[in-house]
Amino acid sequence: RLCQEEQVDFILAVGGGSVIDSSKAIGYGVANPWTDVWNFFLKTEVPKDCLPIAAIPTIAASGSEMSGSCVITNEDGWLKRGSTRSDLCRPRFALLNPRLTYTLPQYQTESGCVDILLHTMERYFVNLETMEITDSISESLMQTVIYNARILMKEPGNYNARAEVMWAGSLSHNGLTGAGRVSDFATHKIEHELGGMFDVTHGAGLAAVWGSWARYVYKTNPGRFAQFGEKVFGIDASQTSDSDITDTVLASIIAWETWCHSIDMPTTLTELGIYPTDAQIEEMAEKCVFGRNGHIGFFQPLTKEDIVAILQMAK
Repeated sequence: RLCQEEQVDFILAVGGGSVIDSSKAIGYGVANPWTDVWNFFLKTEVPKDCLPIAAIPTIAASGSEMSGSCVITNEDGWLKRGSTRSDLCRPRFALLNPRLTYTLPQYQTESGCVDILLHTMERYFVNLETMEITDSISESLMQTVIYNARILMKEPGNYNARAEVMWAGSLSHNGLTGAGRVSDFATHKIEHELGGMFDVTHGAGLAAVWGSWARYVYKTNPGRFAQFGEKVFGIDASQTSDSDITDTVLASIIAWETWCHSIDMPTTLTELGIYPTDAQIEEMAEKCVFGRNGHIGFFQPLTKEDIVAILQMAK
């Protein structure tokens, strides 16, 4: 309403992912006055235009400064939803200055690192043939974030580490690491419901859920998890046979969780500091599949019952 009254024709988002995503949603709302902007997040309608958006991120995390998507929460029912991906809302430019992230609390810095990794991992774990070059880009990006996240635990003012993580954040969510793939994003959708119901930081919530998701679905394609452990965490899978690949898979998941703990990130809901009741878990699972044909994800499609099981495991 303010943009319309002031005839605003350009929005500069200065802040984190929520600021950038809110700017995109506002841009959609102003440019498509013929409908309620929330319909674009329910995916019942498609936007035809968006105000030009630009971004100056102050945290390396969401990658929204280069992405064609955004996520907002509707406080009427506390539904957290992402818009249809479109270049209409992709920022026209982004100014990345690692020094703007120096004053972040350590918890936010490391939560951002997890978010960057998950943006890559949600595209990496696919149950189909993938492109070798895309795998190599993804694995290198993940290694870079893992390495520099540990540096930032001890040296929060390390410019090079901040710069590497910030650039990785942009590359993780601009489509590059998803080239030739169908992205999964089940962990993100589950965490979105955590974020909608509880006051949790997005990256920390992802860290608390991913291990349980991985243990629940890995049998769909254990070789993918073994490759992840070998290429990203250096686990020796050279002698792994089909009969004992489970050991390599579980070692890969444990390596991820060990890294999370090394940067003070949680790997369970209890460590995250929330204790959802069975009724709350049912509600989150119901909201997760609402309007999504009863399931989420592509690596292994998950029903409401699957999501309940994963959240119960994550306790």
